[in-house]
Amino acid sequence: MGEMEDERTAQACQLFENFVQASTCKGTLQAFSILCRELELDPLDYSNFYSSLKAAVSTWKVKALWTKLDKRAQHKVYNQNKACKGTRCLIIGGGPCGLRTAIELALLGCKVVVMEKRDTFSRNNVLHLWPFTIHDLRGLGAKTFYGKFCAGSIDHISIRQLQLMLLKVSLILGVEIHVNVAFVTLVEPTAEQTDDSPGWRAEVWPSSHPISDFDFDVVIGADGRKNTLNGFGRKEFRGKLAIAITANFINRNTTAEAKVEEISGVAFIFNQKFFLELREETGEETACYITLLKKETPCLCLSCAHSSFLQQ
Repeated sequence: MGEMEDERTAQACQLFENFVQASTCKGTLQAFSILCRELELDPLDYSNFYSSLKAAVSTWKVKALWTKLDKRAQHKVYNQNKACKGTRCLIIGGGPCGLRTAIELALLGCKVVVMEKRDTFSRNNVLHLWPFTIHDLRGLGAKTFYGKFCAGSIDHISIRQLQLMLLKVSLILGVEIHVNVAFVTLVEPTAEQTDDSPGWRAEVWPSSHPISDFDFDVVIGADGRKNTLNGFGRKEFRGKLAIAITANFINRNTTAEAKVEEISGVAFIFNQKFFLELREETGEETACYITLLKKETPCLCLSCAHSSFLQQ
């Protein structure tokens, strides 16, 4: 009996490790599906899923993650996951904002469904994180899912890695996530309502997708600037005209690449000598702002002077 329990515990830990180490959106969802099937967990039982998973996977390494998530869930605002109990939420868009919102709603006790029209995370640009964002992500176990999180000289992360991290936390907390499904429009409830009448629903593509039968109380559009929710006012904040060239490279982890120092953002006004030497070498005013951030896909952003483009 003891050997069988040890074997099952080892299997559970390995399945969870496969989920943690998954490096793509599809790979993560597949590993999660296998984890739930093998451990006989029901991901649709959102209010009990986290506690069931925690009981099934209990190595010392995973316990550190459970401790962080438990500490987060104990915040007074969540009222022990009962603050919004019974509220059903639909989130359109599985980017960083949509997934982080899903996590917050799950902690409040909501039933959360996220729909994303793509099944890949391909945004390789690198984000420079604010201190409070780093604190927030660490509290959600960021280091468990991405060991190099904020380990460099500058605190940053690629959008793809951020999405993967938030996707895994969302699934652990019982969020239901669907990919390859696009939002079309809202479907209003019928004028004459009975107990069996559908509430607010979404028309989606493909139309046969199960999300089309999901009744929700709250809908959140997190699908970017070209969001598809009609009837909502939008505020747009525009800065001054700036033209920048961004290049992503494959990090082959060579010695030479390791020696290259990161640049958090160098502007002409703060390092005039550097830019004047660059202008002297190239013969023209080539740039006024440079950023170099190193991750799996190092990101070099060069903001050029308007006059330089006109000369070309």
